[in-house]
Amino acid sequence: MRQRSTVAAVAGALVLSAFAVSGAAQADEAVGDTKITKVVVNGGSDIVLGTTNPKTFTIAVTATDDSGIKEDYTFPVLWHGPGQVMPDDPYGLVVPDDVSGDCVVHNATTTTCTFTLTMNPRIDPQDNTTAGTWKVRASASGNDWDYVGKDVAATVQVKRYAKLTVNASPEPVKKGKTLTVSGSLTRADWETYKYAGYTGQPVKLQFRKKGTSTYTTVKTVTTGTGGALKTTVKAAADGYWRWSFAGTSTTSTATATADSVDVQ
Repeated sequence: MRQRSTVAAVAGALVLSAFAVSGAAQADEAVGDTKITKVVVNGGSDIVLGTTNPKTFTIAVTATDDSGIKEDYTFPVLWHGPGQVMPDDPYGLVVPDDVSGDCVVHNATTTTCTFTLTMNPRIDPQDNTTAGTWKVRASASGNDWDYVGKDVAATVQVKRYAKLTVNASPEPVKKGKTLTVSGSLTRADWETYKYAGYTGQPVKLQFRKKGTSTYTTVKTVTTGTGGALKTTVKAAADGYWRWSFAGTSTTSTATATADSVDVQ
C-alpha cells in the first residue's frame, strides 16, 4: 500500500506540475486508445459552501484501455480559472485528499477510481467571483502506457449557501384582517466570511393550511435592500407561512422554517 501511495503521489505531482505550467489554456492530450468515459462530481449534486465549514465530496473517474488501467496514474483536480489578473492561473485549485484514490476494476479494460476532496470556504474559493462553474481536469493511463488527459472532463456548480427567514404578524390575527409577512434572503460571502443580503431576487411566498401537507405559492416578491422581503395578505385560515428561493447559478436554494399563524 505504501508503494502504491508513493507512485500515486508522484503521478499526481506530475499532473499538477503540467497543469500549473500550461495553466488554464492547456489542451487535451491523448496517446493511444485510453479513454475517460465518465466523471461524476459530488454524486451529481452541486457543491454548496457556507462561511465556515469545509465541504467533503468525491470525484469518480471511469477510464478504459484495451490493456487495462493503471490505477496509480488516474488523477483528477478541480479548478475554476482563469484568473482575472493572471489569465493562465487556474485561480482556485482543489486536489484529492489522498491521490491514490479508491479504485474498482470492472473488467479487463475498465476501472473507476474515486477520490475524496475537501473545499474550505475560507481558502479554496479565493473570492466571490469563483461561485458558479468549476471544471475537472482528469487523466488516466493504460497498462501499456497509453495516456489521456482532459482539461474539462466534467463540470460542477460551486455555490454560495443561502439562508431565508420569515415572520408573519400579528399573531394571532382575526379572519379577513391583514397579515404582514416579512423576512430576508442572505448568502455566504467568501470574502468577509459573513452572510450578506441578496437583492433583486424573486422569492415565493408559500402557505400550508393547518392539517394539510402541501404548500401553495401565494405570490412572488422581489428582495429589496439587504435582501429584505415584505408583503401583505388577508388572513383566511390557520396555517404556516414560509419563503422559498429557487437559487441561481451561483447561489443555493433556500427555504425558511415556516411561521405558524392562528387565525381567529
